[in-house]
Amino acid sequence: MILLFVKFINVSNAQSPIRGTLTGQVLDDRGAPVTGVSVYLEPDMHIARTDDAGNFGFRDIIAGNYTLHISGLGYIKQALKVHVEPGRTETVAVTLVMDKDNDLDEVVVEGRVEAADNLLDIRGGSAMPVTVIGKEAIAQMGSRRLDEVLKEQTGIAIVNDIGGGARATGVQMQGFSSDYVMILIDGQPMVGRNRGNFDLSRISVSNIERIEIIKGASSCLFGSEALGGAINIVTRHGAIQPQAMASVRYGSLNIADITLEGETPFDHQRGSANISANYYRTDGFNTDPYMSGGTTAPPYDDYTLQGRVRYRLSPTGTLGGSFRYALRRSFMEQVFGTGAQQNTAGDNQDITDINASLTYDKTFKNGVRSMSRYYLTRYVSDMSVLWQETDAKAGAEKFAQTLHRAEQQFAYTPHNELKFTAGLGGSVEQMDNRDFNVPGGLWSGFAYLQADWHIDDRLEVVGGLRYDHHNSFTGRLNPSLGLHYRVLPELTFNLAMGSGFKTPDYRQRYQVFMNPVANYLVIGTELLRETLEEMKDAGQISEVREYLVNQLDQNLKAEKSLSFNGGFTYAPKKNVKIDVNAFYHDISNQINSIRVASGTSVRDIYTYQNLPRSFNAGLEASASVTLPSGLDIRAGYQYLVAKDRGVMDSIRNGTGAYAYVRDNASGLFRESRLSDYFGLENRSKHMANTRVAYRYAPWNVTTNIRVNYRGKYAFGDRNNNRFIDRYDTFVKGHFLVNAGIEKKLFNDRMGIQLTADNILDYTDRLMPGQPGLVLLAGVTYRFYKE
Repeated sequence: MILLFVKFINVSNAQSPIRGTLTGQVLDDRGAPVTGVSVYLEPDMHIARTDDAGNFGFRDIIAGNYTLHISGLGYIKQALKVHVEPGRTETVAVTLVMDKDNDLDEVVVEGRVEAADNLLDIRGGSAMPVTVIGKEAIAQMGSRRLDEVLKEQTGIAIVNDIGGGARATGVQMQGFSSDYVMILIDGQPMVGRNRGNFDLSRISVSNIERIEIIKGASSCLFGSEALGGAINIVTRHGAIQPQAMASVRYGSLNIADITLEGETPFDHQRGSANISANYYRTDGFNTDPYMSGGTTAPPYDDYTLQGRVRYRLSPTGTLGGSFRYALRRSFMEQVFGTGAQQNTAGDNQDITDINASLTYDKTFKNGVRSMSRYYLTRYVSDMSVLWQETDAKAGAEKFAQTLHRAEQQFAYTPHNELKFTAGLGGSVEQMDNRDFNVPGGLWSGFAYLQADWHIDDRLEVVGGLRYDHHNSFTGRLNPSLGLHYRVLPELTFNLAMGSGFKTPDYRQRYQVFMNPVANYLVIGTELLRETLEEMKDAGQISEVREYLVNQLDQNLKAEKSLSFNGGFTYAPKKNVKIDVNAFYHDISNQINSIRVASGTSVRDIYTYQNLPRSFNAGLEASASVTLPSGLDIRAGYQYLVAKDRGVMDSIRNGTGAYAYVRDNASGLFRESRLSDYFGLENRSKHMANTRVAYRYAPWNVTTNIRVNYRGKYAFGDRNNNRFIDRYDTFVKGHFLVNAGIEKKLFNDRMGIQLTADNILDYTDRLMPGQPGLVLLAGVTYRFYKE
């Protein structure tokens, strides 16, 4: 795709507009040249650095008006307007002044390119709290897959839905399960979920520029799937000069992680191209002592190829494109029992993941900026399970999901204090399965408007409104509002409110899913009675809860939420920062699974129900300190309560299905008390993390140690009274300790890294996706001209 794009550009160059040249020199306030300063040219997104004499230049650029942004380590950043005449050279002189209060951090100019393919400013324009993880932080962690990065963030838990198996490594944020968190790549939604969980281990962190995390109802920005928040993966884009990188890591579990990356500007930096290839493999692992062989997390080989290209076609128009192709092949064997009683289940699964987008960025004379976006994504999973002793097929499923999405965005800034962003579009989604086909597919349309108003130096208001219409669930209007008030220069109060809306997905309505190893069946509500009647006629049903079937058959409703986030940021010094945020999410019709029948050969049969009222509430706090000695300390904590109000009312009134609790040890029943109710499954009341990093500049060595704690959480309803109480199954509170050390050589061209994950070697059979101690060694080398 990139080669064809570049060829098209070369052909079209004959019609390029007349160009000019811009040069300059950067000096300090004593008149000495400043070396290595970052110079960013807007809107072309050209990037340069000053040489030993403080000089920089942009050759053969389109004539017109530009803004230069200059930033350097320990200096106050500067911005100035310049005009380039056709066929002429414009020369500017820039003087930088030392910033005595902020001599630790450089303003990275490439961070200004975040809106390359999206006019929605996710970091600055979201009413909800936003966390950004940069590429340097990701590199220091030594993480290979996306789930490994996210599990160390405050307020985020990586969970394994046991129903989906170890291949369902999902994320939980502020009490919302993976179903409610949208995963995006460069601002476009990814598809393909295993029983609701988006498997985060599918995504390699190679070629990731940063990860943006929005907590709370984000439907106003992204639509119905982001009821609980969104995680946006921004891939590498833009290029200062031609360069390449090769990385190899190897270690425990025969893990091999090999990455090749390359990037280059072309046509005098009017265009840039980036490409990355990654190969990852692992032998998998077993955390279940009751298994006599096999693995709980599958061995697999994963191949990823991705790239981005941008080119400025005219003074006011830029064309962009991106693609990603990923293939995972895995085989997992699980052995139960011994000798004649041995049963061996082996399953093969191939997953193909394709993402492609095309954008056109246009700026009009009146200042309106337009972004036209088309996006295609396709996910295919082909899985089969065999009982190996008899070579009998236990189950098979092939599922394909294709999404076409078109969107038109507009941005307008009437003056520096006010910015409007608007958009409209639609999507068509098609699902295909061996056993079912969603009639007519699913389609939706949307429109939104967002405003960011800096009223004065103290007060900023962010407001938004979005309307989504779905072919099966009509429409919903979702507003959001964010307030940022600076009480003192070092103290800012933040408040965010927003509503969310999520329609039931294809699996909850139409999928009939069989897990032969765990021996259960899940039936989508649209096919509930029909499937149970067929099974009853075939003699496969032993018991049916008819009152539940009558209530739930073809009666699944859309979920709604109202979110509140409020807190403050306190930064008494440039190197000290404290954030405190309280949150409350009120949820209507939250979808949860429930057992409706049992079979003669299938033990349990489940479908989905709406919980009329539930809530997630809690507190998050984080603090960071950076010392001139090179020591960086960060810590975070979350307290969470997530409960179903229907359960609480039933216990309080002593009526209904939740009025009694059963002690499994004695077999006796007694009346329930509110103190018996722990909350929803998979939610920990307490989570905390600490990271200590140290850079010893004389040796160019960086070390870090990270400690993550997750408190006790409920795994399953053991006594079958439909709510979590003290007699049910829990995962114990536990610590995960990770560490890493990296040495840079040859003027930072080469890096040698050693990492140790889960140093305490903690495992639990109820955490099938958490390996024991993993040791890795790696080397990275960058190729470029000085």
